[in-house]
Amino acid sequence: MLTALVLLCLGAFLLFLQFRIRRPKNFPPGPTPVPFFGNLLQFDRINPLKDFDKFAQHYGSIYALNIGRQPAVVLTGQKIIREALITKAAEFAGRPENMMVSHVTRNKGVIMADYGDSWREHRRFALTTLRNFGLGKRSMEQRILEEVKYICAQLEESAGKSIDPQHLYHRAASNIIASIIFGSRFNYQDEYFQTLITTMEKLTKIVIGPWAMFYEIAPVLRIFPLPFWKAFHYFETIRKHILKVVDEHRKSHVTGEPRDVIDCYLEEMEKREDQRTTFDDSQMITLLFDLFVAGTDTTSNTLRTLTLYLMTHTHIQEQCQREIDEVLGAREHVTYEDRNAMPFVQAVIHEGQRVGDIVPLSMFHTARTDTQLQGYSIPKGTIIIPLSVICSQRGKSMEVST
Repeated sequence: MLTALVLLCLGAFLLFLQFRIRRPKNFPPGPTPVPFFGNLLQFDRINPLKDFDKFAQHYGSIYALNIGRQPAVVLTGQKIIREALITKAAEFAGRPENMMVSHVTRNKGVIMADYGDSWREHRRFALTTLRNFGLGKRSMEQRILEEVKYICAQLEESAGKSIDPQHLYHRAASNIIASIIFGSRFNYQDEYFQTLITTMEKLTKIVIGPWAMFYEIAPVLRIFPLPFWKAFHYFETIRKHILKVVDEHRKSHVTGEPRDVIDCYLEEMEKREDQRTTFDDSQMITLLFDLFVAGTDTTSNTLRTLTLYLMTHTHIQEQCQREIDEVLGAREHVTYEDRNAMPFVQAVIHEGQRVGDIVPLSMFHTARTDTQLQGYSIPKGTIIIPLSVICSQRGKSMEVST
C-alpha cells in the first residue's frame, strides 16, 4: 500500500511537471498558473474584473496571465496602453486565432480580422463609407432624432407600468445603424428585425460566456455537441438574414447612386472584378455584422446604464430636466449644438460612460512578432489585453461636479 501510494504521488508529480505551464524568459510577473486552466480559477465568477484590478495593484501596470495554456499580458494605464497600441501599433495589431469569436467569424470583417491587406482595405472602406453617410456629421443627428420619437412613443405606451428597456434600447440603436447599412429602419414589431436582434443577443452571450472559455482552453471538447455549437448556428442564421438583404440590393441598386453601405460594397466589388481583391460576399457579410454589433451593443448598454443611475439618483435626473427645459424652451427637441448650453447634462452623459465602462477589456490583440515592452520580452502570439483603468472605480456612486 505504501509503495503504491508513493508511486501514485510520484506519478502525479511527474504529470504535473509534464503539463505545468512554463512562462517565457523575462516575461512580465503575474500570479502562478495551474495546469490546464492557467489563471482562470483565480478569478471571481460573478465579477472577474475586480481581480484584474487586484492583480494590477500587486504586479503593476503590466502583468502576465495564462488563459489555459495560452500566455497573455494585461496592460493597465494610459501610458503603457498608448506605448503598445499606438507607438508600437504594428507589433501588437494581431488578433487571437484560437478564440471562439475568431472561429465563428473566420477572422473576416474588421473586428476579429488579423492585421494585413484585407483588414487595412476593409477598415479604410468602412470609415470612408460611414463618414459619407453622416457618421460624425450633422446628418446623423436627424437619424437619431427620428429614432428618439419611436423610443418616446414606446415609453409613453408603458406609462404607469414596469418595463425592461433592454430590447427597446437594443432595437433603437440597431435601427440607427440599420438605416446606414441597409438603407432603412425597421418597425420594432417586424419579424425579420426581431429575429435578427434576438439572435445577435444570444450569440453575444455565448461568445463572452463560460462555454466560450471551455472552447478556447480545451480544443478536444469541440467535437462534442456542447452549447458552444449554438454560436455557429446563430451566426449562420444572421448570415442568411443579411445575405437575403444583400440579394435584394443586387437586384435594385443603381451604379453611382448608392443608398447605403451594402450598395457601396457592391460597387467596390464591381470596380475590383478583374483584380485580385479581398472584397467578396463572405467578407461583406462579416463586415456588416461587425458594424451592426459594434454600433448596437455599446450604445444600448450605455443607455441602460445611464437610465439605471438616473433612476437611483433622482436629484441628478431632476437637475438634468431643469437644464433641458431652460435650453429647449418651446422647441420640440434638443440638437447637438445645444450641448454647449447644457454643461450639467453633458457632465452626466460623460459620467454615465465612465461608470458604465462598457468594454473594460477592450478588444484582445496579439503580438505579431517577438518584441519588447517596458523591458519585458513579449513572444510572438502572446495575447495582449488592454484593461480599462475605470475597473477600479466600478461600483462607486454617481457624483457629478458642475
